[in-house]
Amino acid sequence: MPSLVYVVDDDESFRTAIERRLKLAGYEVVTYSSAQELLDDLPDAEKPGCILLDVQIPGLSGPELQARLVELGSMLPIVFLTGHADTATTVRAIKAGAEDFLTKPVSSEQLIDAIERALARREVLRSQQGKLDSLRALVTSLTPRERQVFDLIVRGKINKQIAYELGTTERTIKAHRHQVMEKMQVPSFAELVSIAERLGLLDSRKT
Repeated sequence: MPSLVYVVDDDESFRTAIERRLKLAGYEVVTYSSAQELLDDLPDAEKPGCILLDVQIPGLSGPELQARLVELGSMLPIVFLTGHADTATTVRAIKAGAEDFLTKPVSSEQLIDAIERALARREVLRSQQGKLDSLRALVTSLTPRERQVFDLIVRGKINKQIAYELGTTERTIKAHRHQVMEKMQVPSFAELVSIAERLGLLDSRKT
């Protein structure tokens, strides 16, 4: 499936030229003359693609559209392409997650290189997101008591401490611990802690 490039630029002649260049390079292209046009017809996040975005466009600016897409949970990477680059805007856009910041005029090689990097990053993010979703599902499969045991284990509590805290026996905690490891599909305590870390479960309470 060809990757999609969503071009947002108010300059019609530029949109036409860039669309021709990208189609020749094998991409599918959708163009928009404003940020609002893209927001009204949001790209399908399931399709591989990226956004090629001008900075100064009427209505919502490029950086404002970037912020709006982040709010909406869009995982489409953004490559800024502008005739008006300044250091502050560039730094702000990159910090907010932009893949690249190119200045017009740009060579086809430079443009396609940036697009390919953006598409590769999207795949990495999607893969990471898929893994996190799978891990969250495993945590959800724990019973309320197993979840309590899980939370205490990953904070370094030993069976005796957990038994005392939950008002039960050490033997019962050992059984729960075994169930937690089985359900979370991990062979070691270290991996259990790693999962809790990746899911942000160690941030919510003090150790």
